Amino acid sequence: MCLGVPGKVLTLDENSFGITMGRVSFGGIVKEVCLAYVPEVQVGDFVVVHVGFAISTIDEQEAIKVFALLRDMGELDELEIAQPTASLPPTVPAP
Repeated sequence: MCLGVPGKVLTLDENSFGITMGRVSFGGIVKEVCLAYVPEVQVGDFVVVHVGFAISTIDEQEAIKVFALLRDMGELDELEIAQPTASLPPTVPAP
């Protein structure tokens, strides 16, 4: 099963092709994400990310619930094994 994981948008940038990209934090793990499918997104918003693409926005409370559920299910192992690319505090608290 493929899952979308909620994360908090930290930065917005445009790449050399004019595509909106951004740094998104998943509980402290920061990854580069394509934001082209959510043109309304702003820094501080939460998005649902699937295979490197933000596919929708989500409110913060729902993001926290989904992230906690995914952590409880063991579906975040890949993210938690990776090292953060920046020393930022977690944006979604652990349950």
